[in-house]
Amino acid sequence: MLGVHHPLLKSIRKAVQRGGRTDDGFAIAEGFHLLFEAIKSKASIGAVIATPGAAKMLDGVAAHHVVDESVFHQISSVENSQGVISLVRVDDQPVAECLHGNPLVMALDGVQDPGNAGAMVRSAEAFGASGVVFIKGSVSPWNPKALRASAGSLFRVPFAIVGWEEFLAAIQERRIALYAAGARAEKRADEVPLHEAAAILIGNEGVGVPMEHERFGTLVRIPTQSVESLNAAVAAGILLYEARRQRQ
Repeated sequence: MLGVHHPLLKSIRKAVQRGGRTDDGFAIAEGFHLLFEAIKSKASIGAVIATPGAAKMLDGVAAHHVVDESVFHQISSVENSQGVISLVRVDDQPVAECLHGNPLVMALDGVQDPGNAGAMVRSAEAFGASGVVFIKGSVSPWNPKALRASAGSLFRVPFAIVGWEEFLAAIQERRIALYAAGARAEKRADEVPLHEAAAILIGNEGVGVPMEHERFGTLVRIPTQSVESLNAAVAAGILLYEARRQRQ
């Protein structure tokens, strides 16, 4: 068994505390589902840590280190953990990798909630987006909660982390239209040509897309009843679905 002071466990604890990756670039994936998704996606797995009970389910599935329950809880960020943590290589890509084919790219502009970010990546995969761009200032895609909320989609969907200027230059160079989600928009999502090369911009949960960024694209809204706005991840999913519908 690995002791609490083992360098591997210290590295995991440090990464969890700062909501990112280990110093050698591995994301913290908690739970059996993410481990199995990483294996299915042929992602590089640096190590697997498991409690004695969880380890029994990993025999013949993945090489793993066993730690005592009390030690595991010191490195886990999940209240009701399944007793397994995997270190998975999840690398960001150049923004061009998110813009291939007839691009449909989801861009997060100031999104702060890791659960929302992960859910958006999940929707991006479900509706065939070409990639996801995290504008600098948004939550880290390597946040353990974001990874869990993506349910493994972050292992497969190309994503980039760039500043606003680089993102804008990349889509303008490729003549990709920008559509920013906004409750006060005049046009509905079904009134704009999302079947053509498109970038969908989702802003901060509290204040939305920055006004200085809105002017580079078209504001679009999702018709609703009784409520002024939707959760950022819900709005992203609906807009991606509309784009998918138009492209079929």
